[in-house]
Amino acid sequence: MRTSFLTTILLFSFSLTSLVLAQKPQRVLDPHNMREGEHIEYCITHKKQAELEKDPIFLKGLHEAEAALNEVAKKGESQKATIYTIPVVFHVLHFGGLENISDEQILNALAILNRDYRKQNADTATVHQDFQGMPADIEVEFKLATIAPNGQCFKGITRTFSPLSFDGSSGSAQVDAIIAGNDVYNGSWPGNKYLNIFICAEIGGAAGYTYKPNNGFATSMKNGIWVLHDYVGAIGTSGTSSSRTLTHEVGHWLNLDHTWGGNNNPGNASSCGTDDNVQDTPTCIGVSACLLNSNTCNTDNAYWGFDIRDNVENYMDYSYCSKMFTQGQRTRMRNALQVASTGRANVVSAANLTAVGATTSPYLCKADFISDKTTICMGNEVQFSDDSYNAVTGWTWQITPNSGWSFTNGTDASSQNPTIMFDVSGMYDVTLVATDGTNSDTEVKQGFIRVLGTPESLPFWEGFEAYTSLDNLPNWEVYNANNNNAFILESNFGQASGKCARLNNFNQSASNVDELISTNIDLSPIVSTSGQVTLSFRYAYRKRVSTDYEYLKVFISGNCGENWVQRKTLGGNQLSSQTSTSAWTPTEADWVTVHMTNVTANYFTDNFRMRFRFEGEGGNNFFLDNINLYSGPPSNDLVLATINENLFDNLNIYPNPTDGDLHLTFNSSIGGASMLYITDITGKRVKSYPLQIQTGSNVVITETTGLASGTYLIQLHSNGFVTTRSFIVE
Repeated sequence: MRTSFLTTILLFSFSLTSLVLAQKPQRVLDPHNMREGEHIEYCITHKKQAELEKDPIFLKGLHEAEAALNEVAKKGESQKATIYTIPVVFHVLHFGGLENISDEQILNALAILNRDYRKQNADTATVHQDFQGMPADIEVEFKLATIAPNGQCFKGITRTFSPLSFDGSSGSAQVDAIIAGNDVYNGSWPGNKYLNIFICAEIGGAAGYTYKPNNGFATSMKNGIWVLHDYVGAIGTSGTSSSRTLTHEVGHWLNLDHTWGGNNNPGNASSCGTDDNVQDTPTCIGVSACLLNSNTCNTDNAYWGFDIRDNVENYMDYSYCSKMFTQGQRTRMRNALQVASTGRANVVSAANLTAVGATTSPYLCKADFISDKTTICMGNEVQFSDDSYNAVTGWTWQITPNSGWSFTNGTDASSQNPTIMFDVSGMYDVTLVATDGTNSDTEVKQGFIRVLGTPESLPFWEGFEAYTSLDNLPNWEVYNANNNNAFILESNFGQASGKCARLNNFNQSASNVDELISTNIDLSPIVSTSGQVTLSFRYAYRKRVSTDYEYLKVFISGNCGENWVQRKTLGGNQLSSQTSTSAWTPTEADWVTVHMTNVTANYFTDNFRMRFRFEGEGGNNFFLDNINLYSGPPSNDLVLATINENLFDNLNIYPNPTDGDLHLTFNSSIGGASMLYITDITGKRVKSYPLQIQTGSNVVITETTGLASGTYLIQLHSNGFVTTRSFIVE
């Protein structure tokens, strides 16, 4: 079962980021390649270019591309009135944190690209007087591609879940992760058809980089641009000072060097002897701040006829006040788009623009939606957001069942982004019908919203004994980020019991994340009692090889999962130092007991939840059992409700499965008024019967008429105690 979690919790993101980064060696950065006040290198394009030039094939392709570009330059620009359109795909590589930036932030970045390359930015009027009248309209525009390589309609954005977002040591590895795991098309997105932009949490210590045109690199998806998430656009995780990073990197992609030449060494006096191959950009050594009066080289006097300042406000410098390209840069970039051997000419060709969906007016091809959460407690709200693409003018929302919820905050069934409050526990289907006025499409997500019922009371114990499957559990939610092996029920053994939760992690592909998330539990009575809560659990695990480094992490929430905080981490040898080269199952001696006493008073609420997260890299299997939450200090024995063990003897249900009547037989040591409830697997009560239990033998017969096929729970409430059994209706 796969569940979407679309809300990124700030505290969770910070803790996750720090743990991921802690696994990597400290990167050595070049302080001379940093903008003033920043702690990353602004651009490493020329460093990456130099690495590839060590490859003879790449170097040969580069020389061939330069020769072809020179031939175009000799002829002069032949299409001066042409406005070139470049189809763009943004690939978000994330690990569930802040780097998973919003569509709005990406669209803002696209708007900034179009503004800057069409000289529509108002600040061109404020360039230094030496360059008044020089800012050029490049007449290049950028549109989101809307057709994937397999012909599928999409919105120009893909998302891939992988920890490689935080490991920029190999941009190729990051692209391979996107190819294998993105949510649109698992295959290559050719670089001669799309301008691929890879948004990550870390890209080798830089804010951005790319590669200049190269014949040997033309069709490769790696012929794209890497950029940090907080250097994309001017909103969200980014800001104005970092908003023109893509403008700079696209300049490189279109064959521009830095204003001081083809290296990543701004401020080096030797750069006065280098050239950026553009005549109307004054020779300079480069700046890392907005030094408008910088005038570092006099080697440009012959061209200009007078001593001229550096063009600090050029997009290809490192200043914080970049706002222009020159006419010479315009010509060089547009020439790059006319060379077929590098793939750039095909990218902007009419045939390719049609093939990738960058020519037609936007239309609705897919209705879709997201929400800020999918599991809530009764009385909480869910914010839904339209995610349809690529043009929508009308919306119709429907929630099933049609009671137990209501629109709030002034929204209704025709709102684009409605807010809905759910007052009744259960599973809810959500339907969106979207239209662009001509076309309509319907998206139905079954069981999309899960509303938890009345909170469980302390002591809480989960031994997984009452279940026949972990699908649609009443007390647990299964999350499988990679949509592969998820937590399942192990029915043959547990820790001192017959069942447990099992994750078949053996030899899975790297970077798996799986979770079990509890229902809501009432800890509020603790405030007036002992003031201490202990969370205990038992696990069993082996590595596959000694170098495996996998994690078990435990998070808690006091507000039904609105916010999570990490309270336990076991990783590497701390989780287990033992190995097994084959798929492993534990013996009784292999189980480890963990006691957590850091569930503090801030979490003594009536909507406490806990979250067990396993982060694997293809090691061995993991098992979890006997989760116990109770008042007081740690206990190696299970802490259960104080129950007269003789209250119910020989309690049986038959026939099970049933297609008619259900018989419940038991012996009771105490008589009196009782209640019998039948609930669905979510805990929602579907039938209830008052009982008068007799001392001694009791037989209760109830009907299952009207119940759909599936698993149900029968609960017997008597003398303050609850006994639960499961049964199946055929």
